[in-house]
Amino acid sequence: MSVREMIAAHPGPPPVDAEALARCIEECFTCEATCTSCADACLGEDDVADMVGCIRTDLDCADVCSATGRILARQGSGGADLRGALEVCAQACRVCAEECERHAEHHEHCRLCAEECRRCEAACNEVLRLLG
Repeated sequence: MSVREMIAAHPGPPPVDAEALARCIEECFTCEATCTSCADACLGEDDVADMVGCIRTDLDCADVCSATGRILARQGSGGADLRGALEVCAQACRVCAEECERHAEHHEHCRLCAEECRRCEAACNEVLRLLG
């Protein structure tokens, strides 16, 4: 079952363009998994003591993305609820991307995580733009 099918099957209209909503939900859950994986990879690095800030940022971002994806999937949520969640998610993704970019030259997992965080941030900002 895809997110797009669930949005289409919902009895109420989506709060924004269905494709943008689906893309954002998918990016939130992809970002959650990517950040969790990056934190785990950081724990395996020889310089793990230098990675503590990155690990914490990864885990915070993963939690925010998970909650935001779930909130977005509940199409009955009001616009203010969505805006707040999307704003926090975009900020968490931006902060995580910035932190991972600091390590990207030495750790491929951080480079990949930063890229995914930027995609999720952009998807959240797009839905925010559509909400007006």
